[in-house]
Amino acid sequence: MNEIRDPAEDRRLDAVRADARADTLQDGPVDPVALAAELAGEHPADIAAALDEQEPETAAAVLASLPHERRIEVLDLPDFDLSNDLIEALPGEEAVRVITAMSADRAADLFRWMEEPARSELFGRLPAETQNELNRLLSWPEHTAGSLMTTEFVTAPANWTIGDTLRHIRAIERTRETIYAIYVLDPASHKLLKAVTLRRLITGEPNQPLLSVAPSHDPITVDPLMDREDVARLILKYDLLAVPVVDERENVLGIVTVDDVMDAMIEEATEDAQKFGGMEALDEPYMEIGFLSMLKKRAGWLCVLFLGEMFTASAMQHFEGELERAIVLTLFIPLIMSSGGNSGSQATSLIIRALALHEIQLGDWWRVALRELPSGLALGAILGTLGMVRITAWQLIGLHDYGPYWMLVALTVGSALVAIVTFGSLIGSMLPFALRRLGFDPASASAPFVATFIDVTGLVIYFSVALVILHGTLL
Repeated sequence: MNEIRDPAEDRRLDAVRADARADTLQDGPVDPVALAAELAGEHPADIAAALDEQEPETAAAVLASLPHERRIEVLDLPDFDLSNDLIEALPGEEAVRVITAMSADRAADLFRWMEEPARSELFGRLPAETQNELNRLLSWPEHTAGSLMTTEFVTAPANWTIGDTLRHIRAIERTRETIYAIYVLDPASHKLLKAVTLRRLITGEPNQPLLSVAPSHDPITVDPLMDREDVARLILKYDLLAVPVVDERENVLGIVTVDDVMDAMIEEATEDAQKFGGMEALDEPYMEIGFLSMLKKRAGWLCVLFLGEMFTASAMQHFEGELERAIVLTLFIPLIMSSGGNSGSQATSLIIRALALHEIQLGDWWRVALRELPSGLALGAILGTLGMVRITAWQLIGLHDYGPYWMLVALTVGSALVAIVTFGSLIGSMLPFALRRLGFDPASASAPFVATFIDVTGLVIYFSVALVILHGTLL
């Protein structure tokens, strides 16, 4: 029976281990051999966290001092930031030995991000079999099922018994990254016929045919060029631990496991979150990206947004005469602009996420418009009412005098809010569709971009409403 561990106790133990490592560091330079001996019994994720705290040279020395199997377990972690640096820091023969023992998909990831000339030099020293396997994985475009898959999976011919299959698993278990299922192939064509979970396999009798425990339905498969987000949705829909990647002849090329998909989705969500902030997605962790690279990622969109905001100044210059005659209108410009931008950002965020989850398609734009139009009107009416109540209350209580036409001013603000919030909701919901149609990532319709666009148009709407309502009085 597995021991049930208290999360609070786990946190206490982690703190004790961290303090012990800190005490070691305070005593002077780190002894790689001593630290490796201390870490050897830890979980691979804890070892990786400890190595992240060291300088790359020290971390490489500690890694080299770890037992070989522990070293592989650490480097196989997909979120271990120092993997590339440590591989490059290892002696040549040891680096080759490590990469050859790693899971194929993880090794491919290392070479995908390794820089030249270290990449070519190290790759050329690998065994021919390993090179061929990595070349197959590296040939698939990034963010596809082919780029995520591992070639370490278990197959068995359809004419085997359960006992034959179990003996085969015992013989090759150490050479496979995971064994979630056994993929049953046609003995002649090697076409995928069935996928048998390990659970169903061990419940059968050894002398039974392997196909007797196979499910009745055809296996769920993906194309190697399928986008990783679509793979994730498929795994979620069918509650799978792994999904086979097959070619046009239904031959198994590899499998995509649920943990690889989770890592990919975290990366995808991080990219989208950064784009929502009005910048390009970072290629490296925040603390590791260079100063110039950070400027390049952020300056472009900031300049675009700044140039967009210049149109706001142009709009205000256009209505300069109206502002001079009705200076009271300037008091509500921030209120008007922020309300329109906020409503647009809300709509944009909702539609981008719905598109990502395939809850809506490009052809649904008109249905979205029909939903956002009344929603915008209702939201605008709520904010407009609040604005009018605020102006009326301040006027009657005596907190501020908006002049003899204060009721018309309140009506102007309320009507403008209805128009601007409705416009913001409609435009904010349509921008992701337009960007997707043009071939861009809808996440590029970030909140700052939408807010900037609504700022300019909001001012035009505000003063246009004011000209209609205040004509003959303040204007």
